[in-house]
Amino acid sequence: MTSDTVTRLGSSVIQHGPCNDRVYLMKLAVEDTDTIIPAIEALADRYGYSKLFAKVPDSAKDRFCAAGYRAEAHVPGMFSGVEDGWFLARYPDSSRADPGDAAPLTADLLRSAKSRPDSCGNGSAVSGVVIEEADRKDADALAGLYADVFETYPFPIHDPEYLRETMDDGIRYFVVRAGDRVVAASSAEVDVSGLNAEMSDFATHPEYRGMGLCPALLANMEGKMRCSGIRTAYTIARAAFYPVNITFARAGYGFGGTLVNNTNICGAFESMNVWYKSLDVEKREMVGGEFRSISAERFSRPSI
Repeated sequence: MTSDTVTRLGSSVIQHGPCNDRVYLMKLAVEDTDTIIPAIEALADRYGYSKLFAKVPDSAKDRFCAAGYRAEAHVPGMFSGVEDGWFLARYPDSSRADPGDAAPLTADLLRSAKSRPDSCGNGSAVSGVVIEEADRKDADALAGLYADVFETYPFPIHDPEYLRETMDDGIRYFVVRAGDRVVAASSAEVDVSGLNAEMSDFATHPEYRGMGLCPALLANMEGKMRCSGIRTAYTIARAAFYPVNITFARAGYGFGGTLVNNTNICGAFESMNVWYKSLDVEKREMVGGEFRSISAERFSRPSI
């Protein structure tokens, strides 16, 4: 399994490399606002990348749009619960901008999500397993699970040392245990300054699929994020993979848009859907050691 490089460009965090054939501006530092666009453009020209992809606050959006970037997804209140976030893209290779089947697939999965009963994906407890936050001693088991589930992945989550390093850097991993075995996992990449968290890296061993482990993980993670003061949760999910999209839709997440041919995952480029949720608008209580909903309110999707 290969992956790309995460590094700094100025004070900003980027990922780039041949696996995803792109530059991804993961976190824009305020002091780089005037210089980051020519810097990532130069990097893309140097390596011939076919996509430039940026996650930026609303205050930086117009600069990118003026440079030829287009909005692919929008997360209301992404930064500190007050400033919107945008996923913007430019395609030096126009063929990569073709969404193919992504649009009809997304429309179909949204219909599927709405057709499910309200109780589906409520994150209630699953019998016979334990959900808890992982630590460094779980890195080998986590890496093994990810290597079994994903042929390729945009980050080297198959590498135990990478998982330990990211744990030290603030990424929080969660696991489902059946006895001593890790059978499902996920992560929350927490932006402490922006008070948001990307709910990511969901994987379930094939023998344990269909048991509702993903919704249970998500509910547990949301409770932990609220306790940590996180105000907005979001995810970037494979557009063609129904279960995880439906899980987020049924958990009250709004649909933010589709990132076209964005990620090399499971051996090919795939479009990705962005889902988001304000953790301020849902009151929670502790019931039997788990967080349960008292009430919920959903955002409507803005036009992009």
